[in-house]
Amino acid sequence: MTTLYRQTWAWAALALVLSGPAAYAGEPEWKVGVAQIKITPAQPMLMSGYSGRTKPFEKVAADLYVKALVLQDSAGRRSAIVTSDILGFPAAVAEPICERIQKKIGLKREEILLNSSHTHAGPQLGMKSKADAGEALRTVEYTRALQDKVVDVVVQAAERLEPARLSWDNGVIHFAMNRREFTPSGVILGVNARGLADRSVPVLRIDSADGTLRAILFGAAVHGTTLGQDNLQLCGDFAGFAQMRVEEKFPKVQAMFMLGCAGDANPYPRGTMDLAQQHGKTLAEEVSRIVTGKLRPVKGPLQIAFGHAEVPLEASLSRDELKNIADDKRNSKSFAAKQMLAVLDRGEKLPSHYPCPLAVWQFGNDLTLVGLSGEVVVDYVTMLEKALGPNQLWIAAYCNDVFGYLPSARVLREGGYETRGLYVGGAGWFAAEAEQVVVQKLRQLATKAGRKLSE
Repeated sequence: MTTLYRQTWAWAALALVLSGPAAYAGEPEWKVGVAQIKITPAQPMLMSGYSGRTKPFEKVAADLYVKALVLQDSAGRRSAIVTSDILGFPAAVAEPICERIQKKIGLKREEILLNSSHTHAGPQLGMKSKADAGEALRTVEYTRALQDKVVDVVVQAAERLEPARLSWDNGVIHFAMNRREFTPSGVILGVNARGLADRSVPVLRIDSADGTLRAILFGAAVHGTTLGQDNLQLCGDFAGFAQMRVEEKFPKVQAMFMLGCAGDANPYPRGTMDLAQQHGKTLAEEVSRIVTGKLRPVKGPLQIAFGHAEVPLEASLSRDELKNIADDKRNSKSFAAKQMLAVLDRGEKLPSHYPCPLAVWQFGNDLTLVGLSGEVVVDYVTMLEKALGPNQLWIAAYCNDVFGYLPSARVLREGGYETRGLYVGGAGWFAAEAEQVVVQKLRQLATKAGRKLSE
């Protein structure tokens, strides 16, 4: 063997190690298909995320996308993960999508996971709107078109299944900041440098059979609020810019972002497009570092458990107490109280529970993906690590239904914006027992999916 040949072989071996697939042996046991569709509105329309913003967007800073990853394990079981540059999928929008996917390609409901990046620089969604007739029509038309595109992108991904290998690891970012600032007059939306925040960056790498990097699914637990309500430019905020940068670094690779428990975490610092791009660059660099390192193989089979937790709502307040809360504009629960009074005024009974969809995806013994619904606060990360075990665990939120905030008992005691309650799909706010119900349901689902739990 010549010196030149030995050097060439050594560099080739190093390249394989850096690219990840060298850790695998044998034939791929997965098949994977990916697809993406642009969902940037064709005409100006109202934006979502800030109630004080009443004008349509003025410019497209970056296109928006919905992306699909369809997995098939060695037993032939298929499943789909959808990520999107939108504020969130409320159940009224999500469930018709899932029903159509089931009919189109035969997936079961539990085999579909919809996630949103929760960008506050995207278009408004809804099947109805309180805006004027023109804006209402545009919102409804856009939402229906979005539903069509989500179905289409999953069908496309399912038609592109190819042998693949999966691997994963975790990184870290530092621009996630707890936003529950304590002041003499109560908890406000601000900056709490000593507050909890999930700064982990889970990364799933998908390689084709020949070792070519094909797709990257990654996450972070930070609100899509680098840009404030004065922004009138469409973009995916930091998460959208991170996906763009990953795809620039790895041409022909589909990058997908899945949001974690970001209910009480904002980007820091925030307020400008430059900062949104900077945070996106920071996240993309960490994803790139992880994906080119030594990752852990993810094998099958894939077992999925899905169900609804009947999460209790506060039901002890009288009409007079509700009216006092509704009339207090400084009270975070004012909106929910008004909705509750409207229910009573119609002669109806207030709901006692809200059905929160929850999912556990178990990849062999290598990885557990938890899909929570709603805007989940960071306390649930700690609770689920204790309840399910901290290893091989990926915790996502904003999945399948974004109905409002899912606070912990601690957050409910302290008060603040995250206690505001349901803003779509019902009326009320959660009781302190909510966290126990959610965690217990997830333990049941994890056991059903095959995760080994400690007592």
